[in-house]
Amino acid sequence: MKKSTIVGVALLALLLLGAIGTYNSVISAKIAIDAQRGQVENQIQRRADLIPNLISTVKGYMQHEEKVLNEVTAARARVAKAGSTEEMAEANGQLSGALGRLIAVAENYPTLKADAHFTELMREISGSENRIAVARRDYNEAVKTYNTVISTFPGIIIARMTGSQVVAQFAAGESAHEVPKVTF
Repeated sequence: MKKSTIVGVALLALLLLGAIGTYNSVISAKIAIDAQRGQVENQIQRRADLIPNLISTVKGYMQHEEKVLNEVTAARARVAKAGSTEEMAEANGQLSGALGRLIAVAENYPTLKADAHFTELMREISGSENRIAVARRDYNEAVKTYNTVISTFPGIIIARMTGSQVVAQFAAGESAHEVPKVTF
């Protein structure tokens, strides 16, 4: 075999191995995004699962605050029905706002604030909020890594060949930027 043929085959093999490695990087980054989205959903679901207990505890004390309780329940339902990352972010913002209004109204009920069950539920929900923030941060980091891989050379070549698209980060919805209105 000629030396030029051997060099040509070796270069072709190196290019092929590089393409395979880049393809695997794109796929790995996409899988990381899916895993992190699952963590965000998991933490949002954890918080949503706590809300019926909170509503039950609060109902006995807040008989005249039905509107706030209904807002929390409706916002929880929107979170459960959210499909895309954007819908989930918007619904999550609405639920956070509704919970904020509920907590503000609860301040008017000293016996409720002293209730051990209510206090524990609020502690759990607060912990869930922190877990959601961490999960969102990790998701956005995975998205950043993926978007970088498919936007830089040689990943951009593989991304175009496989139809890989830039993924949107988990951002707060418009309602998260609004100051909650609390009336007593």
